[in-house]
Order: sequence, then structure tokens, then C-alpha cells
Amino acid sequence: MPDSTFPAVRLRRLRRTETLRRMVRETVLSTDDLIWPLFIVPGNGVEKSIGSMPGVSQMSVDVAVAAAKRAFELGIPAVLLFGIPPEKDAVGSAAYDEHGVVQTAVRALKRELPELVVITDVCLCEYTDHGHCGLLSATGEVMNDPTVEVLVREALSHAEAGADIIAPSDMMDGRVGAIRAALDKAGFDQIPILAYAAKFTSGFYGPFREAAESAPAFGDRRAYQMDPANGREALREVALDAAEGADLLMVKPAGPYLDIIRQVRDRFPHPLVAYQVSGEYSAIKAAGQLGWLDEERVMLESLIAIKRAGADLIITYFAPTVARLLAR
Repeated sequence: MPDSTFPAVRLRRLRRTETLRRMVRETVLSTDDLIWPLFIVPGNGVEKSIGSMPGVSQMSVDVAVAAAKRAFELGIPAVLLFGIPPEKDAVGSAAYDEHGVVQTAVRALKRELPELVVITDVCLCEYTDHGHCGLLSATGEVMNDPTVEVLVREALSHAEAGADIIAPSDMMDGRVGAIRAALDKAGFDQIPILAYAAKFTSGFYGPFREAAESAPAFGDRRAYQMDPANGREALREVALDAAEGADLLMVKPAGPYLDIIRQVRDRFPHPLVAYQVSGEYSAIKAAGQLGWLDEERVMLESLIAIKRAGADLIITYFAPTVARLLAR
């Protein structure tokens, strides 16, 4: 029995009704927190479903613009673009083509939806015929500095097309500083950089590689993406990107790395983005379809957990679904 000298602690008092629970809720999810990823392909009228990601499609520019309009009307403030070019080569030359799929999509989106924030992923894996995120040496190793030079060209082409935020995801050393210097020199000093600062080599990326057609033709990405076992190293990566001029920082994936999100939030003042990746999305969708989980409830719980860990913004394929739920 509790000591009668003191009032009994009754934590359940504020859980009694939905209104009380809402009033004292510590973490709130808003449509302003959401960034929706889009996969852009060549052509017109193309909307190709991705088998491992139910509800997600590759879209041609016209279809993507229409989808982005609907998302923006739901209150989603930003999209993140990935491009799948008509042809690939060893050096990813389509990545910096001024008439490339991403560059074309950026111009169309900014023309039709000037207030929508358009973020562009800067990497080479979708554009190289070998599927790696950089240029290869004669022995098949990804070369850091030559890759950074190409990433700079890609970033500049996105800025010239009208991108609002540039997001390098390649994990090459020094790429944030190089892109920042190039943007500033070209007169794009007002364009922020969202750095994929702590990007782990994860098994949760599998469905994305179908969506972006970017699976490596050989080997894996462990030589440049982070070892999932290393938390302290993640903080070093984040510190380097911040020092090189990143305006926003990202942890990817989100759900399995909530501890990293919390540590980054505690140490860095930058806006913090977390990417709920394809495997996180597909696992929830699959379990929901099989009746093993309440999909809607688990989806919202997973996003609240990411925000509670310290993320300010969440990239998620659930964005339109969540926005419609929040509008109820």
C-alpha cells in the first residue's frame, strides 16, 4: 500500500479520455513534418506500380506533377525526387543532363506549384550501369574525388533547373563542401543542402532498389555507406557535413536508428530529417495486408516514434496517407 502521508500518484488520471490525452500529448505529428519521395521516369502518362512497395509507383513527369498537386493540397510541403533515366552508362552522365528526368520534373513542378519545396537527391546509383554511387577504378572500387566532381555537376544542374534544396546521398567524403562551394560560386548561395549525413548500409533498402532500378551489378555499398554497428562514427560523419556547410542533416534509415537520431538531435542545432526507408514502409504494408498488424495504427506509431526521437522532418512513402488521416 502507498504511504498515506503522501497523495497517491495516479498517472492514469490524464489518460482517461481522448480529449485529455490529446491535451497533454508530448509529440505531435503534422503534415508540415512530411516529405514525399517520388520516382521519375521518362515518357508521358506513365504510372508503373512497384511490386515490393504497394501504393508506390514510378511516374512520368506529367503524372508526378498531378500527384504532387494532390499532395500539396493535402498540406504536404515538400517532395524528394529520384530519377530513372532512359539510358545508363559507366559514369552516370544522365545525372547532370539539363534535359534529364529530374531536371525536367523540377522545372515542371516549380512552374505548376511554385510554393512546393522541391528537393533533389544527388547520387549516381540510379544513373550508372553498374549501380554503384560513384565512378569506378580499373579494379572496381568507387573513387572518391572523381565521383565528387560529377556530383557537383549534378547538383549544379538541379539548381539551374530550380530545385529548392539539394540532397547529396552518395556518402563520398568532402562532397558537401564541394557542392556548397560550387553552388556559391555559381550564384546559388541561397539554396540549402540537406546532407544524408549518417546513411547506413542497410538491408531495409531492398524495395527502393526495385523502385529506382539501382541495385549494384556486383558487390555492395559497404565501402562507402556506414556500418550499422557504428554509432560514434555516425556522429563524426554528421559533424563533418555540418562543418562543410550542410543546412539540414539526415539520418537514414529512421526506425532502426532512433538512437542515432536522438544523439544527433542532442548535439547539433540543425534541422534534422529522418528517412523512413522503403523496407520500413514495405514491412508495415505487408504485415497490414496479411492482417498481422493494424497498418494505420502501426504506421502512425512508427512516425511518432521517429519524431519523438528528435526528427523535425520525416521523409516517408506514407506521406499522402498520413496527410489524409490528419485531415479527418
